[in-house]
Amino acid sequence: MRRHRKTEGFNLAFLDIMSCGLGAIILVFMLVKHNVDNSVLETELLTADLERLLAQQEELRSKIETTENQKVAIEKQIASVSSDIDKVRSTLEELKRQAAQEQSKKSELEEQIKKTEIPKTPDVVEIPKEGEQEYLIGLRVEGPKIGILVDSSSSMTDQRLIDVIRRKNGSDAHKKAGPKWQRTRDIVKWLLARVPSNSLVAVVAFNRVASPLGAGSWVSGSDTRGIDTIVTQLDQVVPNGATNLQAGLEEMKKIGASNVYLVTDGLPTLGDSSYKSLNPFAACSALWGASSTISGECRLKLFWHTVTNAKLGGSIVNTILLPIEGDPDAADQFWRWTSATKGLLISPAAGWP
Repeated sequence: MRRHRKTEGFNLAFLDIMSCGLGAIILVFMLVKHNVDNSVLETELLTADLERLLAQQEELRSKIETTENQKVAIEKQIASVSSDIDKVRSTLEELKRQAAQEQSKKSELEEQIKKTEIPKTPDVVEIPKEGEQEYLIGLRVEGPKIGILVDSSSSMTDQRLIDVIRRKNGSDAHKKAGPKWQRTRDIVKWLLARVPSNSLVAVVAFNRVASPLGAGSWVSGSDTRGIDTIVTQLDQVVPNGATNLQAGLEEMKKIGASNVYLVTDGLPTLGDSSYKSLNPFAACSALWGASSTISGECRLKLFWHTVTNAKLGGSIVNTILLPIEGDPDAADQFWRWTSATKGLLISPAAGWP
C-alpha cells in the first residue's frame, strides 16, 4: 500500500511538471505569433510613409524646377527693362540738353526784344483807359474814305426801355449823361483813334435827320485838329428823337464813303419815304401817322426797305450793335446786311471800350 502511494505521488508531480512546460510552450508560441503580426503591420506603415515622402520629394523637385524657370524669365525681363530705362535716361538727358539750349536762345531773344525800341505813332485821340483795348478780334478801321455813322436817337441813352423813357422826359444834360450814350461816344473816339493816317474820315450823327460833324465832310487821319473838332461837336450832341437810318445812309452815299462804321442799338423806327403807297407797309400806320410806337414787324420791313434802297454801291458796312430791350431781331438782321457787304457785325462786351 505504501509503495503504491509513492508511485501515485510521483506521477502527479510529473503531471504537474508537464503541465507547466506545455503552458510555457503555448505562451512562447503566442508571443512569437503576436510579434510576427505586429512586424507585418509596421512594415506596411513604413512602406506607405516612404511612398508619401517620395511623392512629396517629387512634388518639391517639380516646384523647384518651375521656380528656377520663372527666375530665369524674370531675370530676362529685368535685363530688358533695365535696357529700356537706360535708353529713356539717355533720351531724357538729350532732351534736357536741347531744352537748355532753347532756353538760352529764348533768353537771348528776350534781351534783344527788351533792347529794341519800337516807334509808336501817338493816337490822334487820347482815350483815358488802360491798354490799347484791341481785343475785338477782326474789327479793323480801314479804307480810303471811312464814314462813321452814329445813332443819336433817344434809345441810345440807356439799355432798359423804362430808363430810356425817363431820360427822354429829362433835361439835355440828363440825356447826355446816359450810360449808353457815354459808351457810344467812347466807341466813336476809339474808331477815330485808329483811322490810318493816309485815310480820310467823316462822322455823321443821325436821329430824325442826319448831321455831319466837324469842319468839313472829310478829315485826314493825321489831322489832329480836325479830329479834335469832330470829338468836340460829338460831345455836344443830345441823343433824342426817332431812328431814321435812311437819313444817315443817304449822307454816307452823298459823301461817297468806301467803308461805313455804324454805331446803333437796333432797327430803325422812322424813314423819309412815303410809305402809304408801299404794299409791305399797309398795316404800318405808325410810319405816317401820329402814333408814338411801331411794331417789331414794321421795324423789320422798314429796315430792309431802307438798306435795299440806300444803294451804297460797293461800300463795306461794319456795325457795332449795342443792346436794347424789345428788339430781338436786330442782331440777326444787321448780320445779314453787313455780311452781304463783306463787313462785320460786332456786339461788344459790356466793358468795351
